[in-house]
Amino acid sequence: MSSIAPSHGRSLSTWKFLTGELRPKGRLLTPFNIITGAIILTAAVLLTIRFAQGLGAVSNVNQDFPWGVWKGFNVVSGVALAGGAYVLTFMVYILGLEKYKPIVRVTVLNGFLAYVFYAGALVLDLGRPWKIMNPIIGNSFGFTSVLFLVAWHFLLYMTAELIEFSPAIAEWLGKERARKILKGMAVGAVVMGISLSTLHQSGLGALFLMAKPKIHPLWYSEFIPLLFFISSIFAGLAMVIFEGSISHHVFRDRVGDQLRRSHDLILVGLARICGVVMFVYLFLQSLNFMHGQLWHELHGFYGALYLTEIVGLVALPMILFLRGAACRDTTTVRVASVLCLLGVILNRLNISVICYKWYETKHYVPSWMELVIMVAVVCAEIWVFRWVVRRLPVLAPASEDSPTLANARSN
Repeated sequence: MSSIAPSHGRSLSTWKFLTGELRPKGRLLTPFNIITGAIILTAAVLLTIRFAQGLGAVSNVNQDFPWGVWKGFNVVSGVALAGGAYVLTFMVYILGLEKYKPIVRVTVLNGFLAYVFYAGALVLDLGRPWKIMNPIIGNSFGFTSVLFLVAWHFLLYMTAELIEFSPAIAEWLGKERARKILKGMAVGAVVMGISLSTLHQSGLGALFLMAKPKIHPLWYSEFIPLLFFISSIFAGLAMVIFEGSISHHVFRDRVGDQLRRSHDLILVGLARICGVVMFVYLFLQSLNFMHGQLWHELHGFYGALYLTEIVGLVALPMILFLRGAACRDTTTVRVASVLCLLGVILNRLNISVICYKWYETKHYVPSWMELVIMVAVVCAEIWVFRWVVRRLPVLAPASEDSPTLANARSN
C-alpha cells in the first residue's frame, strides 16, 4: 500500500500539471488571436468541403497544372525556410561555433514544426490522400522516383529533429534520467539530420530536372538541385534572424540571460554568413545566365520578374546583409532577412507555379479558398510554436522559475 500511494500521488501531480499547461497563458482575445483564429476556422470549413467533395471543390489545380500554391508555397518554399535547423546544428555541433548555441533549441523547434505542418499539407493536396503512406508501408515503393527519396528523407529528418528537441521535453516533464539519455542521442540525430536535409533540399530541385520544357528558360538550370541546396542555407538562416527577432520581442519574459546578452552578436554573425552564401548563389546564377545566353529572354513580364528576383531580392539583401554585419546594424540585418525570404519564396513559386507552363494561354491561378488554407497552415504552426515556447525551456535552460513538472511536484 505504501508503494502504491506515492505512485498515485505522482500520477495526480502529473495530471494536474499537464491540465494546467493546457490553459491559455495571457489574454485570449487579442487582435492576433481573433484574426488568425478566424482564418483557421474558415480553413477548417473549407477542408471539410475539400475532403467531402474532392480537391476540385476548393482548388483550381487540374491535369495540366497538378501542382498548385499549396505545394509551391507550403512544401517547395516552406522546406527551404526550415533549413535553419540543419545549418545551425552543423555550425554548433560539428564546427563547434558555441556562440550560436543559445538559439539552437528554438531553431530546431521551428524546423520540426515547419516540416510537420508543411509536409502535413501534402495530405491536403493529394487527390487520394490515403496513399501518402505507400512509400512507408511498401505499397508501390517506386525506388526510381525522386519523390520516394524525398518522402523517406522527410520522415527520417522529422524523427531526427524530434530527437534533437526531446531533451527540452524531458526537462519540462522533470525526467532528468531521460534527458541525459536523449542528450546523448542528440549528436547522432544531428549527423543523420544534416545528411538527410542536404539530400532532400537538393532532391526537391531534382524533381524539376524532369520538367525542362515546362519551366521558363530564365528559371530552368541543370544546377537546380545545387541552387536549391545553397538557397536553403541562406533562406534558413534568414528565417532564424526573422523569427528570432520576433521571438526575442514577443517572448522576452522567456528569453534567458545568455541569449539576451548575445542576441545582437548572433544576428550579425548570421548576417555575415548569409551574405557570403548569397554571393555564391548569385555567382552561380550569373554563370548559368551567361552560359545559357539568356539575355534575349529579358523582356516582358517574365524578364521583369526575373530581374526583380535576382537584383531586388538576391543582390540587394546580400549587400544589406554584408553592410549590416560590417556596421553591426541589426535593423539593416532584419530588413535584409525579410527581402531574402521574399526572394526565396518568389524563386520557388516561379519555378513550381508562376513560370511553370508559362506558354499556356489559360494558366493556373489559385482560388481564394486555396490561399485561405495556405495562410491557415502557417497560422496553425505559429499557434503551436507559441504554445510550446510559452511552456517548455526553449529560449532559456530550465531554472527554478520555469514551470516544469519537477517544480510542480516540489511545490
